Amino acid sequence: MDNVATAPYMGIISWIILGLIAGFIGSKIVNRTGEGILLDVVLGVVGAVVGGFLFNLVGAQGVTGLNLWSLLVAVIGAVVVLGAYRLILRR
Repeated sequence: MDNVATAPYMGIISWIILGLIAGFIGSKIVNRTGEGILLDVVLGVVGAVVGGFLFNLVGAQGVTGLNLWSLLVAVIGAVVVLGAYRLILRR
């Protein structure tokens, strides 16, 4: 069965909260300063999606709702996205 079909529903507010926290933490890990609140949220939400995708690739559960596991997945995804973002900006 597809994990997406069994995952709890997350509303837009939950994604924004998760994205804000994950983007902020990811920014602090990658470059010690935030990218700005709007960019932190966007990169955090994109990071949550990327993190969920990467975790599903290796057979682990992705984003499951607004909880600590999802935050960990989102932060790892945000670090990946921020690293790629910074590499692209350097060129």
